[in-house]
Amino acid sequence: MADDTETRGERILTVFDTAFGELLAADPAAFQVKFRKMAASAFAFYRGTACLFYADLDGEQHGGPFLDESTSRVWIHGDLHAENFGTYMDAQGRLLFNVNDFDEAYVGPFTWDLKRFAASIALLGYSKALSDAQITELVRVYAHAYRERIRVLASGAREAEAAALSLDTASGPVLDALRAARSNTRFGLLGTMTEIRDHERRFTPGGGASELDDDTRRRVLTAFDAYLDTLPGTTRSRQGAHRVKDVVGRRGIGIGSAGLPSYNILLEGHSDALENDLVIYMKQAQTPAVSRHITDPAIREYFQHEGHRTVISQRALQAHADPWLGWTELNGTGQLVAEVSPYAVDLDWSDLADPEEMGQVTADLGRATAAMHAAADEAESGHSLVPFSTEQAIDAAVAKDEEGFAEMLVEFAHAYGATARRDHQIFLDLFRNGRIPGL
Repeated sequence: MADDTETRGERILTVFDTAFGELLAADPAAFQVKFRKMAASAFAFYRGTACLFYADLDGEQHGGPFLDESTSRVWIHGDLHAENFGTYMDAQGRLLFNVNDFDEAYVGPFTWDLKRFAASIALLGYSKALSDAQITELVRVYAHAYRERIRVLASGAREAEAAALSLDTASGPVLDALRAARSNTRFGLLGTMTEIRDHERRFTPGGGASELDDDTRRRVLTAFDAYLDTLPGTTRSRQGAHRVKDVVGRRGIGIGSAGLPSYNILLEGHSDALENDLVIYMKQAQTPAVSRHITDPAIREYFQHEGHRTVISQRALQAHADPWLGWTELNGTGQLVAEVSPYAVDLDWSDLADPEEMGQVTADLGRATAAMHAAADEAESGHSLVPFSTEQAIDAAVAKDEEGFAEMLVEFAHAYGATARRDHQIFLDLFRNGRIPGL
């Protein structure tokens, strides 16, 4: 067993070096923070190691169950775990609950999203002392909800039969999240990030924000000007909404953003009133973990850079996405640009302990996952990489063995959940004993 642990430890270090090596070398302090957060629990470790997950799945692109030429070429989220769901305000002004955080999105096998989610549910269930049977039931609930929503969508149903999760249709913790988001305001958000100085709004100093030198500010503003050309026409033409009032720098220290430089940009709102100002962020886009295991050159060559890839993927996966979502380049590196939205509220699992309530939420997440995989059929996604009905392709594949579909996810959830718990302990020992190079 010791030899197995040592071998797995070396594999983890190799995968980490490939995924994080360059960023870690540039900002080791940020990765100290990232890894301390990952050390907190097996689930936190799993959240931060999509790179390891896909390294373990490598080779399954066309040979896995339910995968064929079409279902191996679907827009996928890339990091679908139980905490990557929340609320957002869509381009039509509706508050919706759906999948969020598309930094890892790409084109690949649809089952990879489902397996990543299923293992995350196993880890969360284990952390809440659920039995294996209760975890099995949660995964089956997710699988059946996903399968049923895909079937409905494949039949041609839209809003009437497959309504999005909104204030009118949601219940339980999902409705709570939507109501919390509804009570937020842009003015309230501005109060946490900005202040009025000399009769004008500016970013508040400190709090993680840093002043920019003149040259950096000039380059950020040039990149901002280029970003405007990537916005939808209705946003580009919004009167007065492109005047920059202030710019500050930030540095990512989260589990997914460690070491990535970013900037907050304060814009004039739709009127002279200071309460209408808004904040957008520009951050360096990262190489998605899944892309290292997708070899199709047509996919790799489609994207201009990682910022373009992130935005095109999100528009494909999220119907009526953020109207401020766009891309640009800064210092030759792709950037993602979007609004810092007050209406983004993540699903909070901390108070969810009742298996029945967890099942209700998990079913909602299964339906949301299906809607995401089907969203690329919408004309506004603006792509040609997946020129077929994804929901019909998935529906046909799953219909061949519906019970086997659920059991595949159950088996994977338990097996990879156990792997992730063991990997977390190995990682802890590597980290605390100074064996991660560069830290």
